[in-house]
Amino acid sequence: MTTARTATPSTARAINDRLALDLLLERGPLTASDLRALTGLSRPTVADLLERLQRGGLVAVAGESGEQRRGPNARLYALAADRAHLAGIDIRSSGVGLVVADLAGRTLATARVPAAPQDQDLAERTVKALAEAAAEAGAAHLHTVAVGAPGLVDPATGELANSGKLPRWHTELLAALRSRPGTDVILENEVNLAGVAEHRVGAARDREDFALLWLGHGTGAAVVLGGRLRRGASGGTGEIGFLPVPGTVGLPSATGCEGGFHSLAGSAAICALARRHGLPVPERGPQPHAEPVVRDAAGAGADAFLDELAERIAIGAAAICVVLDPGCVVLGGEVGRAGGPDLAARVERRLAGLSPFRTEVRVGAAGGGAVLAGAVVAAGDAARRDLFGGD
Repeated sequence: MTTARTATPSTARAINDRLALDLLLERGPLTASDLRALTGLSRPTVADLLERLQRGGLVAVAGESGEQRRGPNARLYALAADRAHLAGIDIRSSGVGLVVADLAGRTLATARVPAAPQDQDLAERTVKALAEAAAEAGAAHLHTVAVGAPGLVDPATGELANSGKLPRWHTELLAALRSRPGTDVILENEVNLAGVAEHRVGAARDREDFALLWLGHGTGAAVVLGGRLRRGASGGTGEIGFLPVPGTVGLPSATGCEGGFHSLAGSAAICALARRHGLPVPERGPQPHAEPVVRDAAGAGADAFLDELAERIAIGAAAICVVLDPGCVVLGGEVGRAGGPDLAARVERRLAGLSPFRTEVRVGAAGGGAVLAGAVVAAGDAARRDLFGGD
């Protein structure tokens, strides 16, 4: 049973209100009796907080419980999810994905804005698509928008450190979003948001400590310790593509990760490994795509290829484990998901021989929309802090 802390009357009311709101968010509609049982609060205190939250527009009556007699004690109270609306945005080189959600995180509308070569108006088209999705969702205003973008995000300023390698429309889009009156914009590294999604709704829901190893076109990591996302002094925690590793032709530099872990486990390196093992590699555009190669290899039981791939992945995972000892590594990104439980098991076995610490390896469960799912979680947390109060 969760109990409220003793405090001054005004602080106690704020704590009790937040406690009740968090329970309604987590469990859905509850009766006053349910809230008393879950919080340990008295009947008058629960009655007062429900009246206060209804006046504030944060809670509404959502029907009656069929398990109790009709009347006041049977009323079901629910979070007023339409009290505020949120958006999550995933910026990729291929375009932008976005989702509009309510205060409870339920998806109300989605859109995809593809990028074209030398795209000059993608920022404008994305803002228009966001407005149309918000209108479809019945949202006159977006309280908070969370954006996942590649690159370093300075934890102190919240600004994207653009080294000149990102398209101009990335920064144009951020500027356009921040110009919307009354809307808070949160910027976060996209792999960090995927880590947030795995922690809250994915494979690491039962873990306070874990690392997400992102395996896609490039490589990256998100680190959660003590239940909190860790960013580092400059936002660089998890930039594992720069990790110097054996088996490459050189060393990475301050301006490029070639020669680092990226050269072992990035998409191009995995496709080259597959060709060496005689596996077919489909050609789709200028960049090789490892996802179908790994999926087909896992389905066909291509043991030699999968063992060597697991060896490479374990090298990067071992570096994380011997420094941070997270106890759990989640394989995410397109390649991590494509390899499935078979690849995860191979990585875990190899990792056991490289690290003195017992580490479980799991497959990411947040799916292909992990970045967007994490963005909605981040936006929802920020909006609820503003509306509910508290940390």
